[in-house]
Amino acid sequence: MNTRANRPAMGIATETTFENKRLYRQFLESFTAGSGKAIEQAAGKIFSTTARTEASHPINAADDGYFREVIATIAEAFEGFTRQDYVVTGGEYLGTEWVTSTGYFHGLFTRPLCGIPPSNKLAFLRFGEFHRMEDGKIVESYVFLGFAELIIALGLWPLALSQGYEGVVPGPATHDGNVIGPSDPVQSRHTADLVEDMLKQLTTKDQTWRPYWDARMVWYGPGGLGSYATVDDFANFQSPFEDTFEGWGDGKDAGITGVGSNCKAGDGDYAFLCGWPQITGVQVKPFLGIEATGKRVYMRDCDWWRCADGKIIENWCMLDIPHVLMQLGYDLFAEILDQPK
Repeated sequence: MNTRANRPAMGIATETTFENKRLYRQFLESFTAGSGKAIEQAAGKIFSTTARTEASHPINAADDGYFREVIATIAEAFEGFTRQDYVVTGGEYLGTEWVTSTGYFHGLFTRPLCGIPPSNKLAFLRFGEFHRMEDGKIVESYVFLGFAELIIALGLWPLALSQGYEGVVPGPATHDGNVIGPSDPVQSRHTADLVEDMLKQLTTKDQTWRPYWDARMVWYGPGGLGSYATVDDFANFQSPFEDTFEGWGDGKDAGITGVGSNCKAGDGDYAFLCGWPQITGVQVKPFLGIEATGKRVYMRDCDWWRCADGKIIENWCMLDIPHVLMQLGYDLFAEILDQPK
């Protein structure tokens, strides 16, 4: 029996979600001013004073908060700091309410960013945010940052490159990813169930997840793994990737707890998922050129999907690659700093 069969169902967007998205979109509007002060003030309004923030390695636990440790850090590195959100959505999961967005920060890269040296050229940093809200306030956040993609774009990547496309990826082909809502609950449920049913079929040897995808599907993967178009192209990546990590999944068969989704829900034609961590497995084959270590890793992973005509057609995925590498004994940021100038 597929161990994923007993996964909890995705939630859907609710009336509370709609109100939370309205508040979240008000916060996102503060970025259009290009003023750090405006963003800081807006963050002070929507974030609880006790909010907890986690961000991609090497930030990890952002003890000084979302604005100071994440946004201010990027804004200091990127002159002309700009934010573009191409998916904004939300929903309820197991009694908790979430809002989420993904897109890019960009600007003239003039100062170091978490040890990544500046290029003095235009640079793009992909992001994904997941915020749990209570009583109109953000109380818990997980922020994914595409550091691996940026390092690859700068020509500083010290490991093996993927077989897929590496570069800036677009938002939805339909340009409707900002789901203002309220969305149709029937459509939201259909989307949620379609994606969840597909996820239950991952790791199957006969790739029974294939029928859930449109033939023109695109998987926009994280830096280091690459992006792929068409089901066959994606399958050529996905199955070997799963086989690289023995027991790839939530680890319950090995007696592991605490791995799985923090949130997942459908909102109209879109669905999302975030786990911190979402997946675990033991490395038994080479990964990005690193020989098998036999070490167990815990993967911070997230996704957004767009569905159309009963199929999944676009999927944006982010994975904290530097964090995975660190667990394998490889410090990506130290390797970058050690490269000859």
